[in-house]
Amino acid sequence: MLEKEDLGNGRVRVTFRVSRHIWADHIALVGEFNDWDRRRHLMQQSSNDPDWHIALELEAGRCYRFRYLVDDANWLNDDHADRYDPNPYGEVDSVVCV
Repeated sequence: MLEKEDLGNGRVRVTFRVSRHIWADHIALVGEFNDWDRRRHLMQQSSNDPDWHIALELEAGRCYRFRYLVDDANWLNDDHADRYDPNPYGEVDSVVCV
């Protein structure tokens, strides 16, 4: 799930969410905004918000490809992405436009 908040300075805060029902030790948010780095944006859970989540400030007026990587083994797409684009590996990437 994606939540977008216009910060009014050419930036948009996007909160990325994955259901708490995904059983995982860790989930990474990877995409064009972090050069597909599997360690840079690890999602969190808390007692106040048991869903996996992370918020990033992204440059407005752009679209970004991304996916979730569960336990360094399984790729997931976001069911609420703005669109899905094919990737060179025969799968599709989620896309968020801000």
